[in-house]
Amino acid sequence: MTAVPSRNIKFVSHSDLAGRGDGVQIMVHRGHAYIGHGFSNGITTVDVRDARNPKVVDFIACPPGTRAFHLQTHDDLLLAVNAPSVWTMQEFQNDKAYFAGSPADRLKDQSRFTAGIRVYDISRPGKPNEIGFMPVDGLGPHRLWYTGGRYAYASIHFADFTDHIFAVIDLSDPTKPQVVGRWWLPGMWRAGGETPTWRTGKRYALHHGLLAGTLVYAAWRDGGLTVLDVADPTRPKLVVHRNTDPPFGGGTHSPLPLADRNLLVLADEPTSANCVDGRRYIWMFDIREPANPVSIATFPEPAEADYCAKGGSFGPHNLHENRPGAFQSSRLIFATYYNAGVRAYDIENPFQPREVGFYVPPDPARMMDPRANRPQVIQSCDCYVDRNGLMYLTDPNAGLNILQFEGELAR
Repeated sequence: MTAVPSRNIKFVSHSDLAGRGDGVQIMVHRGHAYIGHGFSNGITTVDVRDARNPKVVDFIACPPGTRAFHLQTHDDLLLAVNAPSVWTMQEFQNDKAYFAGSPADRLKDQSRFTAGIRVYDISRPGKPNEIGFMPVDGLGPHRLWYTGGRYAYASIHFADFTDHIFAVIDLSDPTKPQVVGRWWLPGMWRAGGETPTWRTGKRYALHHGLLAGTLVYAAWRDGGLTVLDVADPTRPKLVVHRNTDPPFGGGTHSPLPLADRNLLVLADEPTSANCVDGRRYIWMFDIREPANPVSIATFPEPAEADYCAKGGSFGPHNLHENRPGAFQSSRLIFATYYNAGVRAYDIENPFQPREVGFYVPPDPARMMDPRANRPQVIQSCDCYVDRNGLMYLTDPNAGLNILQFEGELAR
């Protein structure tokens, strides 16, 4: 394999995912990787029990015009979103059409896609079997958080709202999931007479939230961060709302609460190419007082190359989320960084995060992205890390890279 920029992370293997190289979110569970696609409109299952020889064993196609790009696994269940395959639609051929306002205002005809949450039985890991579906009137879900138990937490666009809001899903009967609780930022409930309070060209929409105890730390794109109390899942309550935009650029995307250290890692996503709308950062918050989260540091940016000039997006995207069964650490943080690959950080001193590893995969051999004039560069999307530091890295065009972190696996 051609040498690539790297430190403390080595290449193990690659899969083109049987020609469907457009990976978004990835879960690894019982020796199998489940990958949601951004353009291929389905879910691929890969047998990764031999990490040096990953094998595609199944593909689940979505209904027409629909993608299942985000998913969650726990025990015998796989949960997946069904939402419009926006990047294959004429209305969304540039980033601003998606990030600078509500997609629901552009996409009125719901007959073109199917919206909802699908539940699969994965007791046979290589062959998911659908057992439940929760339809949604609207654009439907974006992302989910589920680590077992009765409730899942989702970002969902319902038809009577401007964009994705927070929803609690009851899975006590996984064949019949149902919404039991909702919360939104003021101004989002269009059918209730609310009007947006944010500036034109900004998008207030829940990306997703992670649960820590009875608190959900939730990222709202240009709407910033909320902390929600879900002690009563049917009545989520606001604890605090914070936003760094302005003066910083918005795009709040990925929360990672580290409850044992009273810390929160929060990543802002770049929503334009070549840094034209400014840089985005990974923030460190002190959350000892949940009602008053305080930013105490930003993570160092990749500095070994001029990534703003490389093409495509440069900046943080997803964080490895310390899921049950995965590598879990309150000191070592993994983050995908679009055209700068994947990064590892040591936050032993939370006021001075240090980069301790990185890997920038080769640019894709071919493009899966159907949009015109997209640069043929790596755009590392999601990273799942197992207990032994084996890293599973997706990309919208370059398939699955399996890597090994060779630094200290600090817990």
